[in-house]
Amino acid sequence: MISILISIVDDDPVVRDATADLLNSLGFTALGFESAEEFLDSDHIKSTGCVITDQQLPGLTGTELQAQLRADGYQTPIIFITAFPEPSVRKQALEAGAVAFLPKPFEQNDLLRSIESAFGRH
Repeated sequence: MISILISIVDDDPVVRDATADLLNSLGFTALGFESAEEFLDSDHIKSTGCVITDQQLPGLTGTELQAQLRADGYQTPIIFITAFPEPSVRKQALEAGAVAFLPKPFEQNDLLRSIESAFGRH
């Protein structure tokens, strides 16, 4: 079985670790990053099959991360999770190609459906 890497970008260690634990228990390989910059500076961008990112991050926001990945030529599916689901930000993220924009706390099944959708697209 080929393991698919999912990168989780969230400055909240509880959310980041719980999401990674969930995904790892389901057979994915999940790695956590506490900022967009940490993810962008990592060696894992090319091997990431999906990014789950918070919108509100120190430094670059989730939508800025999305824009940077696209500018760098990556079409990696992105799922947003946020405690501040502002309609204008949601619209911006989805119009730029995000798979989903989930409010925190999100339901496990909603996240899994979003991941399935991400991999169904690509």
